Amino acid sequence: MSNKRVVFPFAEAGMGHIIPMRGIADAFEHNYGDRVDCLRSRFFTESGNESLKAFEERMCNSVERQNKDRSFGFFMTDSMNFWGARISTRSSARYLKSGAFEAAVLHMDELEPDVVISTHWSTNYFACKCNRKPATVLYCPDPRTYPLYNYPCDLFVIPSRIGYAEAIKKYRRRFNKNNALYVPYPIRREAYDVCPDKEALRAKLGIDNRFTALLAEGGYGIGKMSKICRLAIERDLPVNIIAVCGKNEELYKELSAIETVGKCRLIPIGFTNKMLDYIAASDLFCGKSGANIFAEACFFGVPQIATNYSSGVEQLNGEYYVNMVKSALKIFDPEDVVNKISQFADGSSEYDALLYSARSLRSDYGADSCAEIIFNWLLSHGKL
Repeated sequence: MSNKRVVFPFAEAGMGHIIPMRGIADAFEHNYGDRVDCLRSRFFTESGNESLKAFEERMCNSVERQNKDRSFGFFMTDSMNFWGARISTRSSARYLKSGAFEAAVLHMDELEPDVVISTHWSTNYFACKCNRKPATVLYCPDPRTYPLYNYPCDLFVIPSRIGYAEAIKKYRRRFNKNNALYVPYPIRREAYDVCPDKEALRAKLGIDNRFTALLAEGGYGIGKMSKICRLAIERDLPVNIIAVCGKNEELYKELSAIETVGKCRLIPIGFTNKMLDYIAASDLFCGKSGANIFAEACFFGVPQIATNYSSGVEQLNGEYYVNMVKSALKIFDPEDVVNKISQFADGSSEYDALLYSARSLRSDYGADSCAEIIFNWLLSHGKL
């Protein structure tokens, strides 16, 4: 008898969906590859269907627009909250691009899944609608849930205890202790291999051993980074500023053209596979409150400054780390951000408190533990 097939459909709509999927898929393949057949799918591009490609492109454009225009991001979130899970999910999945729904359902059937594990709401929806009717596992990448992630699935998992308790209480008709679970954040396996000696890691990366602030605005590099960098240079702060521009080549070229001759060292970085190293080498993270980057910063004990909420979803993320974890501050004005970097570089009891809170979350991580919880649930419920 052949093994059951577990499909991991990747969706390009920000790294917050891709990175946890990699962690879960890696753990499944490593720990259960002899018991299940694992298939990674570039769901929207691998078939060559133009409607599916356009659907994914529209999702990317929406993320970029939210980062550029907060009013659009909050309008989108408010609309989802108003219409609720079923209507919001159905309208987004069926009408974002003509022909994409039919192509997506067809392609999901072509993959012949027995189980579909999604970190994006759309692939969960398409799995629910395809003829094979595989078991569906939906991982919410954020610490708090919202309508597109409250659509029915066989198992809902979320990487925060607060978000889990909230989902059970707020959406009691959909979630209960049998079909919703808290899981550790599925940090990538390579995170445990990052050099724990900050000084040695900086030497490896070619960074001076002094206070280092990491700036990032998500995979598309849209935000307040340029302004913060220029202000830090104007004030000649005696710090390293690592500016990760992601896929924003224009921003990378702009920052690379800046010459620093004083005490402040600007280090522009394009899209990189060494993001975990740069986070671990830093003393402070500054950027928009994406769930993935804040979670990884806490894993390495790096406090955060949320410089932007591009949508209601990111506001929930930011509030979680500011008010509940207490590892972050909310500072939207670039001048105030630079003031805080300067203060923290000089030594601060406020920084020490943030540092303690960030480090306290370390035990709530592990892709292996996350995959084990999902695998055991599927096994105990006859899905594998």
